[in-house]
Amino acid sequence: MSAPRKIVHVDMDAFYASVEQRDAPELRGRPVVVAWRGARSVVCAASYEARRFGVRSAMPAMTAERLCPQAVFVPPDFPRYKAVSRQVRDIFARHTDLIEPLSLDEAYLDVTRPLSGLPSATAVAEAIRAAIREETALTASAGVAPNKFLAKIASDWNKPDGLFVIRPAMVEAFLEPLPVGRLPGVGKVMAAKLEALGVRTVGELHALGAPRLEAQFGRWGLRLHELSQGIDEHPVQPDRPTLQISTEDTFPEDLPLETLEPHVRELAARTWAGYLHEREREPTRIARTVVLKLKTSEFRILTRSLTPVSLPDSAQALGDLAWGLSARVNLPEATRYRLAGVGLGGFTDADHHAAQRGLFEARP
Repeated sequence: MSAPRKIVHVDMDAFYASVEQRDAPELRGRPVVVAWRGARSVVCAASYEARRFGVRSAMPAMTAERLCPQAVFVPPDFPRYKAVSRQVRDIFARHTDLIEPLSLDEAYLDVTRPLSGLPSATAVAEAIRAAIREETALTASAGVAPNKFLAKIASDWNKPDGLFVIRPAMVEAFLEPLPVGRLPGVGKVMAAKLEALGVRTVGELHALGAPRLEAQFGRWGLRLHELSQGIDEHPVQPDRPTLQISTEDTFPEDLPLETLEPHVRELAARTWAGYLHEREREPTRIARTVVLKLKTSEFRILTRSLTPVSLPDSAQALGDLAWGLSARVNLPEATRYRLAGVGLGGFTDADHHAAQRGLFEARP
């Protein structure tokens, strides 16, 4: 058998809210909710002070306000969060090239052979957490384990600002008492199905045996049995090529199409900023397709796209193209819209695009 991998999962603590508290000292120690106020807004992040009142990410903002009337609501500033995320990513890169980001605030790292030469995965995790604290004035929690799913569970074990290590010899004893809901892919529906079989813990799941789990759930049953033993062979996958960059907003109230232009242009500017960041990371790849997304008050979703001969070269140009797509909506004038989005897709290598364009222009 091959030697086990050494995987670290790093998760920034209450990331968006912590950035806001770091940059505004008057927010420190106070319940901070990162969200726009309004009936249609949802919570992007909540500080630990707000979480004590039951406020959680993805919760309606109005529910958060009801749970914690004294909360300070701060509108999200994603360019600032992305800038901090790049700082953290640079810290990861000192230790390994095998980095799999899951979002702006968390990532898997394979440190089986660390670039930094540190003697263990635990030492790497400690060094990363120390550097994050020193260079960003933020805290991160980390989990160290022989595979990805165990490392993710471990990073949540001593939050916030904690470190937990699951060594190979610990895996069985660690997993046995855990509720099955801690396993990846086991949500409320699957947990209820397992409970109907008398299974509440990972140990009980393992005891049920592979044949019965396969008979009950097919291939997923076999996967559950593997997870119950701590088996996960999925490698850390470094950045995959970007497929699409987009930004969207839900409006405070439904709006007619003719009033959406300033919103579409603002979304185009935000999407363009994200595109420039991706070009820094992947300078050889360019976006070829502009996408406009709209959602009506009846929740009907429309998308209109265009692949222009000349690619947009600025936020203004992207805004012009995106707003131009609104002419192709063709819905009654009385239609109202609750959401708009602007995206860039159809990514390809710049050299390939130049060659294709040259062939096109060379045709008689």
